[in-house]
Amino acid sequence: MAATVLVLWGLCLRAGLQAEHNWAGPWPYVLILIQTHLYAGVFITAHDAMHGTVHRNPRVNAAVGWLCATLFAYNWYPRLLRNHHAHHRHVGTPDDPDVHPASLPLWYFRFLKEYLTWPQFVLMALTFNGLKLIFPVENVILFWMVPAIVATFQIFYFGTYMPHRAAPDNVHRSRTLRRNHLWAFLSCYFFGYHYEHHASPGTPWWLLWRLKQARY
Repeated sequence: MAATVLVLWGLCLRAGLQAEHNWAGPWPYVLILIQTHLYAGVFITAHDAMHGTVHRNPRVNAAVGWLCATLFAYNWYPRLLRNHHAHHRHVGTPDDPDVHPASLPLWYFRFLKEYLTWPQFVLMALTFNGLKLIFPVENVILFWMVPAIVATFQIFYFGTYMPHRAAPDNVHRSRTLRRNHLWAFLSCYFFGYHYEHHASPGTPWWLLWRLKQARY
């Protein structure tokens, strides 16, 4: 599954960067939406690696996690790993690095501040300037930069804010989407089924719908 996501992400990115797009038609914008969804999938794959579910070999699992975190705006995998496991250990408490008792904009700002670093910005700037020497600058912006930014908010909104806002009163302090598997996949790779994820963090994203199905 990880290989499928990565290959599709790479093929879509290549198509977006190399093609001459007819901006008057719908297809470039459809491709941007697909690439945004695949960017989210790259991050979700890194997330699954944090729980050891990408590959049974720990070294392969960690390598995939490093790769996916790096491809997603040069995130530092050890930092993601440390914070995410802290989130699971202390979910909904003051020691949870992902959950904040704040409004949506302020929470999102704090979420970004927790994970973004200056080396990331430098590497992104260097990559952008390198890519625009090879590909049209509008393609670099719309198929490499914009999807990553939108996917960041998508992951935050559907994978953190919606499940944990107002600290639901249950053992996992998280809520879950109603059972609509198509929307759950399109919105955030079934991570709207967040109670199920906290109940079984060793279940990969593509099997979370089964846990949801079993509950209802």
